[in-house]
Amino acid sequence: MFRKLTLATAATIALSGAAFAADSYIGFQGDMLDRGSVVTLDTVRAAGNGVIEIYDFHTAEQGVLLGSAAVNAGANSDVRVNLGTSPVRDVIAVLTVNGQVVDTFELDIAR
Repeated sequence: MFRKLTLATAATIALSGAAFAADSYIGFQGDMLDRGSVVTLDTVRAAGNGVIEIYDFHTAEQGVLLGSAAVNAGANSDVRVNLGTSPVRDVIAVLTVNGQVVDTFELDIAR
């Protein structure tokens, strides 16, 4: 009986751990960003509290940090990141949770 109970307990713990490791992602309708000093991401889903950062991406490499915003665990709607000035080149959004990059999303700037 002890062995069955231990296996059942282990299975329950494993399943609850899998549920906790929910996907984290950045949701944005389309791939073109209107020029402006604020980037609004439709949905940011994070498995834990984290941060969304917007970087310059004009050479297809992550460049200078332009702005950031904190996100809560779970679904975050209409996440606004103030950049201070309007970017003139493409940018990349980077979602970090617990110090780990969990998703990125490239955004082309409408010219």
